Amino acid sequence: MAIEIKPKVAMPEQSPEARIKNFNEVPLGYTEKMAQEEAVRCIMCKKPQCISGCPVEIDIPAFIQLIIEGKYAESARKIKETNTLPAICGRVCPQETQCELKCVLSKKFQPVAIGRLERFVADYEREHNLVEIPKIPKWNGKKVAIIGSGPGGLTCAGDLALMGYKATIFEALHQPGGVLIYGIPEFRLPKEILRAEVGYLQKLGAEIKTNYVIGKIKTIDEILKEYVAVFICTGAGLPVFMGIEGENSAGIYSANEFLTRVNLMRAYRFGEYDTPVLDMKRVAVLGAGNTAMDAARCSLRLGAEEVLLVYRRSRTEAPARIEEIHHAEEEGIKFHFLTNPTRYISAGNGHIKAMECLRMELGEPDSSGRRRPIPIQGSEFIMEVDTVLVAIGAGANPLLTKATPDIAVDKKGYIIIDEELRTSKKWVYAGGDIVTGSATVIEAMGSGKRAARTIDKDLKSI
Repeated sequence: MAIEIKPKVAMPEQSPEARIKNFNEVPLGYTEKMAQEEAVRCIMCKKPQCISGCPVEIDIPAFIQLIIEGKYAESARKIKETNTLPAICGRVCPQETQCELKCVLSKKFQPVAIGRLERFVADYEREHNLVEIPKIPKWNGKKVAIIGSGPGGLTCAGDLALMGYKATIFEALHQPGGVLIYGIPEFRLPKEILRAEVGYLQKLGAEIKTNYVIGKIKTIDEILKEYVAVFICTGAGLPVFMGIEGENSAGIYSANEFLTRVNLMRAYRFGEYDTPVLDMKRVAVLGAGNTAMDAARCSLRLGAEEVLLVYRRSRTEAPARIEEIHHAEEEGIKFHFLTNPTRYISAGNGHIKAMECLRMELGEPDSSGRRRPIPIQGSEFIMEVDTVLVAIGAGANPLLTKATPDIAVDKKGYIIIDEELRTSKKWVYAGGDIVTGSATVIEAMGSGKRAARTIDKDLKSI
């Protein structure tokens, strides 16, 4: 007898008309009834593949079974056995290319909504004041320093705390979270959720020192006099521009700078916070990753009359999450695929007034596996804009590595590591975007988890 598989339970959301006027979270979350309906779609495979698709190794069938049994807080605790940031992961992880892609149902049906269920139980536990701190082992007398409080650093600190280490996170900015706080807008990841997750890690024993720039205030050599090991997880936050004519015109931002003003410095609450963002009417966002979608959707909420997303490849090659592209289109973002700027044109006052662009066509795949964009000669046209947000990637900030010349880096400035995240400098480890270049939150978390294991193994071997 064939098993009846119902469609995935839809997540309720703010309507596009309402949400473009606020920074409140767009998806509203499952109710208990919705979570139950979605959980029973899981067929509890004998050999579940979903776990292999999770960089932090969550026992997915086990936490879903606890939802079916109505044990929501217990389900959240099951997740926390390997993932200390479930409310964040349930919101921003690309489950469609990871755990849900591996779901057996995805071969013929829609996969189980693993991310939505993870978010549900994490929110339920927090909202019902059911968060429990697991038993923390007695301190083993060893302290580990972690540079960067993004998802990788936070994960490493939490795992080390549960292994008996004292972990101290050094964060350059004035609030912890890294890309989670400066890069991801409120409507995708509310700050109160992030604060709660960081608070949980602090209760595990992780210490966080903000406004602390390693490489300036202290060097890694100085840190190693007090700490037995160092994990570098500073991300890739160096802005990347196109290097085309007119790039110094006023009104051209890196998307990361723009998002930092909006998110960390609360420019979206202008009047209450005096963080300046230029008055925008017609905005072009260059790129089609999640950062580009975030920048475009923030622009709309800040009052832009028209937002144009300009990408040199086609929709198929766009690296952003499908959900983010869908939300952007619903909100009225206008996509210009197979289009590439070639120069910026400024007005007499030095402020940008237009971009000259070329139409593109796709050739054979390049080293990224995506089809290479090729210019169509003679297809130049002018696109009038008063603001440009450049979201074509980010590079490795050289501040830390220049202050530590015995840490080997590649030609792009990314830290070179071995298979277990060791750098060329003894007792110094690295992971996340400072090693790989721009990647996902959950991949950075996976590297934090692996780093904690390697540090523990290496320290126990001496």
